[in-house]
Amino acid sequence: MEQNIHKQKQSISKKLISIIIPCYNEEKNVHRAFAEVKNIFDTKLTHYDFEVIFTDNHSEDNTFIELSKLAKQYSNVKVVRFSRNFGFNKSVLTGYRLASGEAAIQIDCDLQDSPDHFLFFIQDWEQGHDVVVGIREKREESVWILALRKTFYRFIAMISDDNLMIDGGDFRLIDKSILEQLRQLHDATPYVRGLVSKLAKNQTGFTYERQKRQFGKSKFPVLRLMSLAVDGITSHSTLPLRLASFTGVTIAIVTLLLAMLYFIGKIILGMDWPSGFTTQIILQLLDVSINAIFLGIIGEYLGRIHQQLKQHPIVVIKDVINLGELKK
Repeated sequence: MEQNIHKQKQSISKKLISIIIPCYNEEKNVHRAFAEVKNIFDTKLTHYDFEVIFTDNHSEDNTFIELSKLAKQYSNVKVVRFSRNFGFNKSVLTGYRLASGEAAIQIDCDLQDSPDHFLFFIQDWEQGHDVVVGIREKREESVWILALRKTFYRFIAMISDDNLMIDGGDFRLIDKSILEQLRQLHDATPYVRGLVSKLAKNQTGFTYERQKRQFGKSKFPVLRLMSLAVDGITSHSTLPLRLASFTGVTIAIVTLLLAMLYFIGKIILGMDWPSGFTTQIILQLLDVSINAIFLGIIGEYLGRIHQQLKQHPIVVIKDVINLGELKK
C-alpha cells in the first residue's frame, strides 16, 4: 500500500513535456516517430511525463488513419487534423497552443532531428533557459542549398531586431511562459522561429548533426523554402521597405544630377549630345523593373496587414482525438 502511494506521489510530481510533431503525408513515419520519442522517455527521461501532439496538415495519404490507431492505443497521443493545408508555420503554432506541458519540444516527423537530443534541451531548460535551439552543424543537402540556407540565416539575423540563432532550425524547446504568450498573440502570417526568439528572455542553443531522412520525401522544395524566407524577412524586418525608399531617393538624386549635367552641357556650353535610343530604352526598362520590384515588396506587407485585420483563425480544425472538448 505504501509503495503504491509512493509511486503515485512520484507520478504527480513529474513535469509534463509536450512533444509537437507537425505532419503532412507521413504515414510511414508516424509510428516510428512516436516509438522513438516514447523510448527516450521510458529509458532516459523517466522522471518526466510526456504527451505527443500530432498536427496533421490535411495529409493526402493515410497519415490520419495511422495517427488514429496510435491515439487509440495511447492516451497521451493527441491529434488534430486541419480542414486543408495551412502551411508549416501555422501547423507548428497550433501545436504549441495546444500543449499542456511545462515545456514543449518541436520535432519533425521524419526524425532527421534525433529525440536523443531531448536530454540536452531539458538540461539547458532546467538551468533556467526559456528557449533552447538546436543549431544544425551538418545536414544532408546539396552544396548550393546549404549555401543559400547559410546566407539567409545570416542575412535575416543581421536585419532582424529579434535574437535569431544563426543556423538554428525549428528543432527547439520552449518554456511554458512562452507557450502562454503564443496563445495570446494573433499573427495571420506567423514565422514561428522568429516569433519564439522575439519572446525569449534567456535563449541558448547547442550544435548537432542532422540525420538523413529514411522514409518519404522532403516537404520543402526550393519554391516553398523561398516562400518561408519571404515570410521570415517580412515578419521580422522593415528593411525591404527602407530599401525601397532609399533606392527611390537615390534614383531621384542621380536623375536630378544628370538633368543638371545635360542642362549645363546643352544650354550653357552648347554641346551637341548624340541621340541615344538604346540608352533611353534601357533606362526606361530599368525604371519599370525597379518600380515593379518595390511595388511587389510593398504589396507583400500590405497583404499581411490585410490578413491581420481580418482576424480570421489561423487554422480550421476538422478532427480532434484525445484533446477533450476542443473547438473545431
